[in-house]
Amino acid sequence: MGIVNIGTDIVECVRIAGMIERHGEHFLSRVFTPTEITYCQSHRQVVERFAGRFAAKEAILKTLGTGWRNGLSWLEMEILNQKTGRPVVGLSGAALAHAERIGIRSILISISHCRTHASAFAIGLEEGQHAQVSIESAE
Repeated sequence: MGIVNIGTDIVECVRIAGMIERHGEHFLSRVFTPTEITYCQSHRQVVERFAGRFAAKEAILKTLGTGWRNGLSWLEMEILNQKTGRPVVGLSGAALAHAERIGIRSILISISHCRTHASAFAIGLEEGQHAQVSIESAE
């Protein structure tokens, strides 16, 4: 299994809390999928969960090496959880097309958070599962 690229990000939880407070559902629905929103809102540490997924999506963008170029959207990157709690990455649209174009077939993700910060680390792999992860297989 070869590594194509890596990415990492850290975000202050207070920044995400402020975005949620100022922009509410508009911010949430622009950045997170309905499944991600449901997951985060079903846990005690809601802001930390959203911050972790925000950092994960930024880490994925760095793994893809694109930033916000090439028409990528927040909603084309989805962080799901297996029954064990392990986070998995689902890509769609331009994000999936770009991953395939540069040889990424799967992305491993690790997310950590505390009261003040959330961080994520992503590794794009050239072998293994296809980069697209369906909701059914992730749960």
